[in-house]
Amino acid sequence: MRILFIGDIVGKPGRRAIRELLPALCDEQAIDFVIANCENAAAGFGVTGEIVEELFAGGIDVLTSGNHIWDKKEIMESMGGYDALLRPANYPEGVPGRGSVVVPTPTGVSVGVINLAGRVFMHPLDCPFRAADREVERMKGTARVIVVDMHAEATSEKIAMGWYLDGRATAVVGTHTHVQTADDRILPGGTAYITDVGMTGPFDSVIGIRKDAIMERFLLQMPNRFDVARGDVRLQGVTVETGPDGRAARVDRVSRALNGGDAGYLP
Repeated sequence: MRILFIGDIVGKPGRRAIRELLPALCDEQAIDFVIANCENAAAGFGVTGEIVEELFAGGIDVLTSGNHIWDKKEIMESMGGYDALLRPANYPEGVPGRGSVVVPTPTGVSVGVINLAGRVFMHPLDCPFRAADREVERMKGTARVIVVDMHAEATSEKIAMGWYLDGRATAVVGTHTHVQTADDRILPGGTAYITDVGMTGPFDSVIGIRKDAIMERFLLQMPNRFDVARGDVRLQGVTVETGPDGRAARVDRVSRALNGGDAGYLP
């Protein structure tokens, strides 16, 4: 089967990219299953129930997230109502929602999705590696394909997770930093890996936010308003093709612009 994992959706421009680019991309690439990170989908910070519904209606099967999932407080009430809306599995016990899901597909192959958050330069959470062990073990016998969203700041922590799960997961993909990396590969055990799948949103920006606001913050070190930028909207992610044993057979980066064609890999 062929899986598309879409990088962090940022605000209205990112949602527009999903609406306008995803259907044709799925047809062109013969995509069977779509996963996307949604933690920046509501004005750049967090997500709401209404936006979750919009993204599911747009063709996404599972939504992952990260440290910004709680930025819109209303998601606390609706998180438990969506089996396919994930928050990192290594949040402490008692946090709303779930960190993994197994979804049956029309192909007859069930897909397991696990959401993890890193700890280096981020909020202190439970160990993502131990959480990965627990969630993979739970999926034994129920999910032939397992995709892991490793939402982390540190490149080293993401790469370590790739090697840690090599042979146990179909794919380990990094999110959070919004810059697509060029290290997509298949590890020796059959796990597809990339350090960051990129961003779906405006590239005339600093990782999705207006350039002037970010430069002002760096120059003055004072709080200011971070508004989502608008120009040069793209959809980024990776496609992963799996073999009959659930191992990855191929992984390819995707970068599509709203104005048509392959956007390449430079902002």
